Amino acid sequence: MPERGDGTADGGVAQRLRRTQERFEPLVTRVILGAIFVIGLVAQFVQPVGDAIEGKAYLGGALLSLVGYVLYDAVKDLSASVRQPASSLVNSRDLAGFVRDAFSARKVEVSFLGYTGETLHNELYNRLRDLAARPGQVREVSVRMLVPDFEQPMTVPARVGPDGQHVDDPAFRERLLRRCEEYEGALSDIADQINRTTRLEVRCEYRFYPGIPGQKICIFNRVQVLHGFYDLSARMRLQRTGPEYYDPKGYTTDLNVCSPGTAASDPVVTMWNKHFDDLWALASVPGWRRSAAA
Repeated sequence: MPERGDGTADGGVAQRLRRTQERFEPLVTRVILGAIFVIGLVAQFVQPVGDAIEGKAYLGGALLSLVGYVLYDAVKDLSASVRQPASSLVNSRDLAGFVRDAFSARKVEVSFLGYTGETLHNELYNRLRDLAARPGQVREVSVRMLVPDFEQPMTVPARVGPDGQHVDDPAFRERLLRRCEEYEGALSDIADQINRTTRLEVRCEYRFYPGIPGQKICIFNRVQVLHGFYDLSARMRLQRTGPEYYDPKGYTTDLNVCSPGTAASDPVVTMWNKHFDDLWALASVPGWRRSAAA
């Protein structure tokens, strides 16, 4: 069965909280250290202040605070230079939060490489539908979906033959092909509606890449990459007594999250963007669109 994705995630809220902490933590720390230094220095030379706080080693404490203030900046810079990429592991059911965050930008770009794109389709469709009524700050949307060429014989997905052999099944491939055509049609229809009724520019397109659906890649606004591998041994039946099929389960695929912001992670994000752009340039146009253009 194709991918399924019906979950929601709080990842976007957590990310915003982390960004807020990273933004204000240095300022708050500096203010506290600076205040300790000033109070200690004043207490050393202004007797009423010293009597009020009943301290003795004011000057030593003040100087120690100043040293801590200087060292704090150095430690922060060193930590930033050696920090590992902002990575975590999420499930494909958690893509809703990432799609929601992507649509908070003025220019939205969602790129997908995988099986059928079902785990993204529903979230994208709902976001585009909301966009038609409330564009907000969004001005441009680009959705690119790369899926296997189901028009060609395949080893995965395929029917399970004798001794577990992979047997190409044209009827099963046709089923997946029609599913992808349905997904692109729904996204393109809502995109056309938005283009007609608003000043937004929205594009949604499916293309085929050669080979089997071995990996799943989601790139949001060219700054955040989710990557994982399908279970190519997964099997399913369309009917209880029917044949078995090798069918990757996209909705159970775990994804590694790589976000920008550090010297170590930025090259990785750049690499995935280039890889996807190169595959997109080589990909073929689906037969249903060729037929419509003829």
